Amino acid sequence: MSRLSFKAFCIELYADHKSIPSNEVFSLFENNGILKMLDDDYDILHGYGFDYVMHDIDQIMENGGL
Repeated sequence: MSRLSFKAFCIELYADHKSIPSNEVFSLFENNGILKMLDDDYDILHGYGFDYVMHDIDQIMENGGL
């Protein structure tokens, strides 16, 4: 999976996870440094399960971003 596909998949998965539109998730991810984290840590994160990644993102969001 490419970095772009991974980020898009995470956005869609998180939108489902939180029942909010994907365009809002994109803005949340961009404003809270998550898009950069997904890109920077791609080599590590893409090997983890998506439950793990969603949990990580939830924690980041609860802490006010990166």
